[in-house]
Amino acid sequence: MKRLLAPVLMLAVLLGANLLQGCAVYKAAVDERNVSTIASDEKITLLIKKEFLNDDSVKYLDYDVASYQGHVYIMGEYESRTQADRAVTLARKVEGVHKVTTYLLPKKKNDTCGTLDSLELEASIKKRLIEDKDVWSTNVDVYMVQCNAVLVGMVGSSAERNRAIAHAKSVPGVRSVQSFLTIL
Repeated sequence: MKRLLAPVLMLAVLLGANLLQGCAVYKAAVDERNVSTIASDEKITLLIKKEFLNDDSVKYLDYDVASYQGHVYIMGEYESRTQADRAVTLARKVEGVHKVTTYLLPKKKNDTCGTLDSLELEASIKKRLIEDKDVWSTNVDVYMVQCNAVLVGMVGSSAERNRAIAHAKSVPGVRSVQSFLTIL
């Protein structure tokens, strides 16, 4: 049995890697940005996350980061205003960052919206976006902060942006929707 486990695990890893490469190729093909800009934005995002991880005052797991054409979005929760300010300072230090926009909320004790609630809401929003043939769902990233939806990305028209926002608002349990969707 152990002899079969190693090859099966290796096959699963290889198939998973190929699937991820396929997803990356598809994302690049439908993204409004060119491949060079996508790569630059991914590098910026990773460098900011690295800064967060290496900083003692910023809690890495409390923040999500996205970058679009050097415009960085930081979404999450903070324990103190100093912590939130530090996250912004670290992001601004990264080469290639032109602007930083935040959606940050103070942490709530005993909040009725937990991690599972946020994951369920995020999945419901993404499902609605995928089902709508008039929205390029791969161009709309969904983040949840205390059951509040944050939409970031680049879309082709105001109609597409409005449809994405409407889908997020239509999911029961979503407290509010903040759109940082850019129209190209």
